[in-house]
Amino acid sequence: MEEDHQQQNLNYWGSIPEEEYYNQQGIKSTKSNYNSPRGLSFYTRSWIPITPPRGIICMVHGYGNDISWTFQATPIFLAQMGFACFALDIQGHGRSQGLRAYVPDVDLVVEDCLSFFNSIRQDPNFENLPCFLYGESMGGAICLLIHFAQPVGFDGAILVAPMCQISDNVKPKWPIPQILTFLARFFPTLPVVPTQDLLDKSIKVEEKKIVANRNPMRYRGKPRLGTVIELLRITDYLSKKLSDVNIPFIVLHGSADVVTDPTVSRALYEQAKSEDKTIKIYEV
Repeated sequence: MEEDHQQQNLNYWGSIPEEEYYNQQGIKSTKSNYNSPRGLSFYTRSWIPITPPRGIICMVHGYGNDISWTFQATPIFLAQMGFACFALDIQGHGRSQGLRAYVPDVDLVVEDCLSFFNSIRQDPNFENLPCFLYGESMGGAICLLIHFAQPVGFDGAILVAPMCQISDNVKPKWPIPQILTFLARFFPTLPVVPTQDLLDKSIKVEEKKIVANRNPMRYRGKPRLGTVIELLRITDYLSKKLSDVNIPFIVLHGSADVVTDPTVSRALYEQAKSEDKTIKIYEV
């Protein structure tokens, strides 16, 4: 019985082997390791259409997540639509190098992503194709930081519940942030930040919660001090830079999101300089 349960958990779709499943979906997929200029090893995946691709989509997952479980559903669909999709597990996540869920410097994560994505764009198989960014939650924030770091080179961005500001519903209340900031100077990797279960808060459909909770690579511990302080830093930075965004984008957000704040997505849409911009708030 236990063996049958493990077989069901091979992938989020069930027990069908990866290559067979990708063939059923009409796409190709690869996985490999990428060594960044700063010497870290990153686990990467690609999802490629069987026909010549229409464009490239460079994808970034969210906090505590990885690219090998339910995250795959989106690039599989996009590959079926003709887009070559690429993603990596960021530092401390999934199968990439680093202490689990510890992100001491998001700016270095941005450099890692840019280095990997630019290596894809320079591949002769994908040269001269339009290139887009895609990010979920923290990954959406990283996509905006990538845009600021390299304003030219990406043709647009798909931002799903971008973490431009952490919702007050999950952000620690005063004076906890001040205490955490002090403690993080001495114990940055300590997983002690009091917060509610983000999986339970971020997924509304019960069946999807069950599937997501089966992810063997999902981080289930409390957020680490250094990671939380860094996320507070970059969300504070982004919330003040919304008017500097000029990349074409679509932002998608659920009205009942209690992890990232949908009102900030509305502010992004209203304040961004981008001429081509769209917002979709899904009422829940």
